[in-house]
Amino acid sequence: MAIKDLTPNQLRQFIQNHDEKSYLLLDVRQPDEYETFHIPGARLIPLPELVQTVDSLPADKALIFYCHVGGRSLAAASMAEEEIQGAENIYNLSGGIMAWDQATVSNQPDVRLFDGQTTLEMFRTAMNLEKGAMRFYAHISDAYPDPSWSEVFGRLAKAEIAHAKTVHEAWEQRDAELAPFEKLFEGLDGEVLEGGLALKDAMTQLAFEGEQTCLRMLEMALKIEYTAYDLYRNLAHQLSESENSEVFLSIAQAEKGHMRALIDAIEGCPP
Repeated sequence: MAIKDLTPNQLRQFIQNHDEKSYLLLDVRQPDEYETFHIPGARLIPLPELVQTVDSLPADKALIFYCHVGGRSLAAASMAEEEIQGAENIYNLSGGIMAWDQATVSNQPDVRLFDGQTTLEMFRTAMNLEKGAMRFYAHISDAYPDPSWSEVFGRLAKAEIAHAKTVHEAWEQRDAELAPFEKLFEGLDGEVLEGGLALKDAMTQLAFEGEQTCLRMLEMALKIEYTAYDLYRNLAHQLSESENSEVFLSIAQAEKGHMRALIDAIEGCPP
């Protein structure tokens, strides 16, 4: 089972062509966002609440998730995919309610960062992606010192370094002449995040966030973490060598832990 993306037009057609009893349209934003504007017929289940109740959603209905621009809804759809036994139709509204409302949305690139690479090249790419995420989270932690979310991003920055060390250990087993972790990590540019978004573009997006800065940063981070989870999970399945596969599966599992930490931080955001 895979999460299916819907464009706003596809969602409108889906709603028009399906019986109301056959699907649930789920808004996973915060209550104040829902009250300001929501898609007609949508049921509000804020993401922190959904974490506790996702296994109670019906497996025999199509589940369509949306949020502001797609980060929180991707996390919600990912949890539903994992927790709901027998669910066959799980959808995510691409671009969220901003796209539904025909606003301009910054697209996150969907790239295949490891295509055509050898295993050793994959290790270097993975370490560089971890450094990019570390730089992004460290920037937020330093630039926005509000304790309600700065601490979360500070912890994530340290976790990305730990991920990079895990990759380095696996790489070192294949290359006895590999440089020490500190030297190699320092030499990486970290200009691309785990989800494929260029670091400079992520910084630019943050600079232009106005209202609800906390929510927007957490949502961007959720989208990055979900894409990283999906990237590493698929990479693990592609690798024929079980030892290397396990490395990337363990990182994918850790990305889910990052998503949970970001979800927990949502309720600390000011309205």
